[in-house]
Amino acid sequence: MGAKLGGSGGGKFDLGQNSDINVTPFVDVMLVLLIIFMVAIPAATVSIKLDLPPAIPPPPGAKVEEPTLINIQQGGGLYIGEAPTSINSLTADLARIINKPSPTEERVYIRADRTVRYGDFMAVMNLLQEGGYYQVALINEEL
Repeated sequence: MGAKLGGSGGGKFDLGQNSDINVTPFVDVMLVLLIIFMVAIPAATVSIKLDLPPAIPPPPGAKVEEPTLINIQQGGGLYIGEAPTSINSLTADLARIINKPSPTEERVYIRADRTVRYGDFMAVMNLLQEGGYYQVALINEEL
């Protein structure tokens, strides 16, 4: 509690009116809330245990494969890497460029211009799915 020590000329025990804010109850409430939150926060955090494999970098000098990119441009231009192709020959050209025994097992990346119509993009996605290419990733920035 606070008291005013300098009087205004009143009696010996007349301390006058104290208009200062008493912060003791405020500090008490804040300390109680701090303790409550310190106890409640660790119980509220839910952790999910993951058993992830360690990241092992490739050995130095190892050959890194370039990803297979399908580029869709606004005017309907379709490219596999740098090679132009058409929607009708996309899966055949993709299998030829991947050049592996099972090309449908390889991951294929698709990058499209911002102004490409959604229908054109989905036509390419559907064509890849019909051709057996299920590992398709989308790119929204430069590799």
